[in-house]
Amino acid sequence: MKALVLAIDRDDDFGKKAGVKGPIIGKGKCIDAALKLSLADPEDSDANVAYAAVKLYDELRKGDEFDDVEVAIITGHPDVGVKSDLELARQLEEVLEHFPAEGVITVTDGAEDEQIFPIISSRVPIISSRRVVVKQNETIETTYYVVYRYLKEIMSDPEASKVFLGIPGFILLLYGIGKLIAISQPESMNVISGIISGTLLLLIGGYAFTKGFRFRIMDALVNEFIQVIFGVAGLIVVISGMIRAYSDLDAYAQSLLHHQPSTGLISLVLYINSINTTLMVGIAVALIGRIIQAYMRRDSHLWYNVTALLILPTFWIILDMTTRYALSVLTFYSAGTILEILGALFDVALSMLAGSMLRRYMIEWARSGKVEAGTGTESV
Repeated sequence: MKALVLAIDRDDDFGKKAGVKGPIIGKGKCIDAALKLSLADPEDSDANVAYAAVKLYDELRKGDEFDDVEVAIITGHPDVGVKSDLELARQLEEVLEHFPAEGVITVTDGAEDEQIFPIISSRVPIISSRRVVVKQNETIETTYYVVYRYLKEIMSDPEASKVFLGIPGFILLLYGIGKLIAISQPESMNVISGIISGTLLLLIGGYAFTKGFRFRIMDALVNEFIQVIFGVAGLIVVISGMIRAYSDLDAYAQSLLHHQPSTGLISLVLYINSINTTLMVGIAVALIGRIIQAYMRRDSHLWYNVTALLILPTFWIILDMTTRYALSVLTFYSAGTILEILGALFDVALSMLAGSMLRRYMIEWARSGKVEAGTGTESV
């Protein structure tokens, strides 16, 4: 009985990557084609299929199961489907003309190539089939490599180790301490758990916030100390004002509305109105810090911060008027409202004029400072 060891490349990787046209008949030609494909793409499994077919061919030649054995590779078409299957059928006929086999042993690397088995069996019986599975499975190998690489990266990179090892380790440490304390004082576990959870949320949230907005706290403290101090002071002013406004909200509602708010939405608008002044004062404190920092550094952008400080009364007027209008305690036709609008327009005009004048002056001021610094360096 004549047996044909047939390697199948349905999507024609041999042709696309190695430039080898099918059919490929004979041990020497099959090895040569496999070498070319391996050099073109070492990761292509079709080269392993060809090597496996040649290996099987050698084994069968040594045995006495068949009278004669031949090995061949048939290639299909990159357009997998009808076109590739027609090409495979044509090449199979060509191989059978060269070697009239009475049975075929197929060698493939997956289910896709095995879909043409009905075409082969319609021309010659399939005696056996062998599927080649590469030991270093690509998915497993890639997953292992990626996991190993990132674990190594985490262990060696201080920044990554803080996130992936430091934070989980700190969480486990705090909960471990809490569990140990709870052994002697079981009734305190709820309090301990609340403290630990709050601490963790504060630290993790703070870390995520600073990382997300690219805040470098230590660099800011060293390089922008004045700005940071005034910024923190402004934040404290705003938080204190918000707390005070919340505690006095009922009295403020009575003085402004002469009754308590009927809905939560009205209460929210009333609360925004009550913190308006505190909010603007806090922003002003932060801007003053930026102005001082810019002046100390002789930064020409100082004019921008001064303009923002001058325009704050306009924002105060806008927020105050819109919230009082929402609360139905303001009409746009009253003399007081018209005066407030005119005041806001005057403040905007004054801020723009002062900003344009300051910008021109500050650019020259900053340039003169750089020239003086350069002259001083040269004289030294």
